Amino acid sequence: MTDSTALPPCPDSPNCVSTEARDPTHRIAPIPFTGAPDAAARKLVSVLEEMGGTVADRPPGGPIHAEFASRLFGFVDDVDLVVDAAAGVVRFRSASRAGYWDLGVNRRRMETVRRKFAGR
Repeated sequence: MTDSTALPPCPDSPNCVSTEARDPTHRIAPIPFTGAPDAAARKLVSVLEEMGGTVADRPPGGPIHAEFASRLFGFVDDVDLVVDAAAGVVRFRSASRAGYWDLGVNRRRMETVRRKFAGR
């Protein structure tokens, strides 16, 4: 995995969470992992797909991108993850493409990813 891959910053709106954000509204802790980075990436893809995400093809060792569509209106959220082998963590950003407020959906999604990833 590419440890230095930068994630885009969150906008000012409260519909985004990121491990790289500085402010508490957007900040969320990275997901720790042990073992091989490629194994962690495979686990992440499995978790994302199990949760209904559509995971884009990616180059070996590259960042992971998934899209989640809301059931009711079909709004799309983008999830970008980087397995940071040097730090032993998964850095990520989850953000709504449209709208201002997401009612905490992105934060809850990523906390669910964290729990499911840890449980495997």
